[in-house]
Amino acid sequence: MSRDLPIRDSVALAPYTTFGIGGPAQFFATAASEDDIAAAVAWARERSLPLFVLGGGSNLLVRDAGFPGLVLHIALRGIQQQAKGLFDVAAGEPWDAFVDHALSLHMAGIECLAGIPGSVGGTPVQNVGAYGQEVAQTIESVRAYDRQTNKFVEIPRARCRFRYRESLFNGPLEQDEPNRYIVSQVRFRLHLRGLPSLRYGDLQRAFANVHNPTLAEVAATVRDLRRRKGMLLVPGDPDCRSAGSFFKNPIVTAEELARVTAVLGVSPSGIPQWAAADHRIKLPAAWLLERAGFKKGYADGAAGLSSRHTLALINRGNATCADIERLQDHIVSTVFAKFGLKLEREPVLLGA
Repeated sequence: MSRDLPIRDSVALAPYTTFGIGGPAQFFATAASEDDIAAAVAWARERSLPLFVLGGGSNLLVRDAGFPGLVLHIALRGIQQQAKGLFDVAAGEPWDAFVDHALSLHMAGIECLAGIPGSVGGTPVQNVGAYGQEVAQTIESVRAYDRQTNKFVEIPRARCRFRYRESLFNGPLEQDEPNRYIVSQVRFRLHLRGLPSLRYGDLQRAFANVHNPTLAEVAATVRDLRRRKGMLLVPGDPDCRSAGSFFKNPIVTAEELARVTAVLGVSPSGIPQWAAADHRIKLPAAWLLERAGFKKGYADGAAGLSSRHTLALINRGNATCADIERLQDHIVSTVFAKFGLKLEREPVLLGA
């Protein structure tokens, strides 16, 4: 095990996030190998310090006081293609670069996930999904360091407990054992010359008159859709100082849906919705925000909403975490008062 892992003091975390917000880490290390991960865990444990695993920072909101412990930045790199469409991808690889790599090989399965920021290691944690695809559909297994046994383990997809924006790595079990697993590599199974996924309405409309669109064409259209919504990271674009969709789409019962329809005076068919597990219904959080009075471009001091996507809370230039949390709380309480539905934050909140 490597014991010479460089540890830095008081490192600003804001530059490591797409929000550009937050205070410093008390200690900071970069892991370029699995040995580095094990060494960092041991270092923090010897000092009884909390440890936080940082990937691409695209789903993270850091509090203004920072983090009183060790932040471990995962920077393992490499893509190895195995037989039959299997790819072993290091956790620190940029996700969108892997999408492009798969497209260059005419591999289907993640074309609708083009343009998503962050790193590969973060995708199984949140079961990243967009435009009709989720990474759970292509993940074969996850390699991770188990802080309970101090060993690297291979976790097959069946044990990852993938659900909407949830997995073994961030679900109820993980809340009881925070950071138990530190992802070092993800194995994906893709499909050579497979058909692109066109399950999402926007994509169906975009290709209504196109015969057999290619994987690359679908990915390009997804990126264009994300760009129009301010969900594609473009340097200098003020709408990009965010963590993407800030609230999860609520999954409701039939009774809760009936309450929403009664409040709005519409029929259930007048509300956009999708079927979810356990006979529940998924509602678009952005749609609820708009009907609660929060429009695109809404401003609350230094915090606000994207001018192109209601669901993205943004740093309008010099926002603090407290500014973002204040706007978050205002939105949550207003939506709850109007519809009786409590929205859940999607980004991870780090700090005391």
